[in-house]
Amino acid sequence: MNPILYVARLGVGRGWHEFKIGLRGADETGFKLVFALSFALVLYFQRNATVEGTTQSLASVVLPSILGMMVVVGSALGGAGALSVEREDGTLLRAKAIPNGMIGYFAAKVTSVTLDTVIAVTLVLATGLIFVPELLSTGYAGWLALIGILGLGLLATLPWGAVIGSVVLSPQSAFGLTMLPIGAITAISGIFYPITALAGWVQGIAQVFPVYWLGHGTRWALLPDSAAAAEIGGSWRPLETAGVLAAWAVAGLLVAPPVLRTMARRESGSAIEARRHRAMQRVG
Repeated sequence: MNPILYVARLGVGRGWHEFKIGLRGADETGFKLVFALSFALVLYFQRNATVEGTTQSLASVVLPSILGMMVVVGSALGGAGALSVEREDGTLLRAKAIPNGMIGYFAAKVTSVTLDTVIAVTLVLATGLIFVPELLSTGYAGWLALIGILGLGLLATLPWGAVIGSVVLSPQSAFGLTMLPIGAITAISGIFYPITALAGWVQGIAQVFPVYWLGHGTRWALLPDSAAAAEIGGSWRPLETAGVLAAWAVAGLLVAPPVLRTMARRESGSAIEARRHRAMQRVG
């Protein structure tokens, strides 16, 4: 077998193992459950509200949007956080010392972060459907479209999480450079209310980023055609959704490899010691 493919396969197996260990951790599993229940609570209070210009309940519009947002949060924040933590504790340097070790390392991270994101999305969907049972009538085509959109969303955002994790100086910086911008973009992307309620120039900014298109794409997959009245232009835009997400994916896959290679070359014992020293100063 090709040695690179062999190492990549080992990396996928390691990522699966890391994912299973995470599931057994009470803190991480509890956090995911609390996160899902908090969104379910939001849907509970929205269940009787109706989106203006449609017969759709606000909760039925928000739930698909949250699924799209969860992909961005899970892949970008998860990728950046995992990489920055393991740069600081020396895990990445140990992987670098093994032949083709970086390939296996990144295969493991992609696997574990992807599985974590899938679990988080599944929990939010499962708890959300309790208060939005009308989405259970979605046909097979709609669920397949949802899986396709979320998968493309992972490709569009995971490489950028790796880029952030490669350039930041600490895990705290990784959190700040992902969560804060994601929160700001989410606020203008029509996730928790129709984007058409915002000014035109704000709508234009939102359409540059994957958060809006993931929300739009998930709504297109799960909602009836009549719900498009609350969308920009009053219609669904699945082709534009796929095009924008694919563009972000291609750009990320072009940018991430050279950034990751540069970061890996710079990893050394002295660099880890310097980061640990800065971490101790923050604690002190």
